[in-house]
Amino acid sequence: MAIILTSSAFSEGAVIPRRHACNGDNLSPALSWNKSVMAVRSYALIMEDPDAPSGTFVHWVLFNIPPDRNQLPEGVEKNPDVPGIGRQGVNDAQKHGYCGPCPPPGKPHRYFFKIFAIDRILDLPAESTAARLREAIQSHLLDSGSLLGTYSR
Repeated sequence: MAIILTSSAFSEGAVIPRRHACNGDNLSPALSWNKSVMAVRSYALIMEDPDAPSGTFVHWVLFNIPPDRNQLPEGVEKNPDVPGIGRQGVNDAQKHGYCGPCPPPGKPHRYFFKIFAIDRILDLPAESTAARLREAIQSHLLDSGSLLGTYSR
């Protein structure tokens, strides 16, 4: 059964509010999900834009989200470690934390928020990329889900 990931800021396939984009307040949107299987030891999250001109651009890498948590507040701090929330890896802007949508002018880009239920706590440094996270969870993935938003400038 897939995890159902939602946001109070936008619905599936809808426009992400400017408040969550680079030309707005650049705040991560509030997210919530249904609890997954009992064996979950942690959750992880990746946000990416597959429509970026140079290929998929990773906007957010977050892992070791506690298994009893099923939501993230708006505006998660942009520190490597956020108490009670998890550890943030490095996005493609080479920064920790959320990097809001920032497409070039033109057609809307798609932004996928992907959540993963994992059967372990990950022993990864805060400098980990989305590729490193995907590699680490490959044989530990229990369930996943996604939320799609769009944005244009």
